[in-house]
Amino acid sequence: MYTRGEAKRKPGFRQQCQRRVRMFGSKKQKLNDLMEQLRPDLSRESLGVGPNFPGVAPNPLLSSDARKRNAELRTGTLALGVLVDWREVNSNPRVVLMFDVETADGISFRGIADEDLTITALTRLAPGQTLPVRYRPAVMDHYVALARDADPAHVQQLSDEIASRKQT
Repeated sequence: MYTRGEAKRKPGFRQQCQRRVRMFGSKKQKLNDLMEQLRPDLSRESLGVGPNFPGVAPNPLLSSDARKRNAELRTGTLALGVLVDWREVNSNPRVVLMFDVETADGISFRGIADEDLTITALTRLAPGQTLPVRYRPAVMDHYVALARDADPAHVQQLSDEIASRKQT
């Protein structure tokens, strides 16, 4: 062990300390990047989204950003999403759903929904299925949420509007 004065004079001591600090997390690594390392199937590339996607939170109940995002999505704008694929995150069952989303404004994007589903709902999932989703037009970070509370008449009206736009 070195005294304070000896440590300052020892060559390379400062670099060793900086390496240790970096190794133990002084340089904050985002939790989302950590999730990508732990679960490569949940990375931005494998989900088909760009760098604007903030990533999948390891535990959305503990993440204040995820709680805020989910609250905003519950009141978001209605759109239609065609289910492309999904990944099971844990056995609760929490799943990450990938959608090709079409909005009433004619915008198309890849949407990612981080949802807790029942086993029954999980068994009913099928690629190509069209489901109502909500998104945040002001943010456009690829996050969407299933619109379980959507009025079926409103969903049908939106579907008709999107279909008529595609015909012209």
